[in-house]
Amino acid sequence: MSAVATFRKPAEREDGVPGLLAVARERMRTRHLSLRTEQAYLQWMRRYIGFHESRNPRELRAPAVEQFLTHLAVHRNVSSATQNQALQALLFLYRQVLGIELPWLDNITRATTAKRLPVVLTREEVRSLLSQLNGAPWLVANLLYGSGLRLMEALRLRIKDLALERGELIVREAKGFKDRVTMLPASLDVPLRAHLARLRAWFEDERRRQQPGVSLPRALARKYPHAGTQWGWQYLFPSASLCRDPYAEVPVRHHLHEKVVQRAVQEAVRTAGLTQPASCHTLRHCFATHLLEDGYDIRTVQELLGHADLKTTMIYTHVMGKGAKAVRSPLDREAGLSGAQAVARAEASVVRRDT
Repeated sequence: MSAVATFRKPAEREDGVPGLLAVARERMRTRHLSLRTEQAYLQWMRRYIGFHESRNPRELRAPAVEQFLTHLAVHRNVSSATQNQALQALLFLYRQVLGIELPWLDNITRATTAKRLPVVLTREEVRSLLSQLNGAPWLVANLLYGSGLRLMEALRLRIKDLALERGELIVREAKGFKDRVTMLPASLDVPLRAHLARLRAWFEDERRRQQPGVSLPRALARKYPHAGTQWGWQYLFPSASLCRDPYAEVPVRHHLHEKVVQRAVQEAVRTAGLTQPASCHTLRHCFATHLLEDGYDIRTVQELLGHADLKTTMIYTHVMGKGAKAVRSPLDREAGLSGAQAVARAEASVVRRDT
């Protein structure tokens, strides 16, 4: 039987505050916050209490919160998004866990989030990057670029979410707990069918060896006890080892860890010699930008990406491969130099070292 990875279960008494984190975890699960949000909030609560030397948060007020956020920005040099995440965790701590209404906390200035343009590769650069990948990372990366998926959306795909005959795939409980339908590239039809055939043989062997089933969302395992061992519920990219479900505390098969794909893509970026700091999410940016360059309607692209606000999708119009806002430079309208002449002129701009 595969080795079972263990999740550390936070103790009921931590940081000198009896049961505080256990209550916080209970409140977050009552509100169906994602596991990642739960882990992030608990981490910020620990750091906040530890920063004030394990003092009870009930004794701390606005100056203590401001001091902690200032420490993050000035001494830890965190980004504005990280600072705002810490503030959201503290808001949850006081309002939902301690039950303290804090009007003074609403007046705390939030860090201004920088508005940055996404990194977008050319089509040739995307092909070069993908050519450096193999196996599951190659298939995942092709789905990121070909279907516009986020990394975790691709890794959480299950067999039942594929509609190969229609050329569609269904993204379940994406950002904002919303489902959406997006395209399935025709060029991936054959590789996906081959992948499914290998996965089916592995799945049948797992059942013969009576291995545990896959993890299921929320209380579905209680409603359908055998769903985890059914073919349709299997992950498209399963993990090689078992782990312990953080909710049910039983061994389960989870999906492939995101670090496996992230490291493979980073290695591919280096091998391909790309100069831009590309990542898995860059492929999603390329999907949207290249569709807009091909003339597809921005509303269609918005639906495929699952954006709630059109303004989020419109940022890709600023990075389309047509120059700054598709404006032609006046220099290009003039009868300029030939390529060879321009190179000869530009050589003088290079600083030469004295011999």
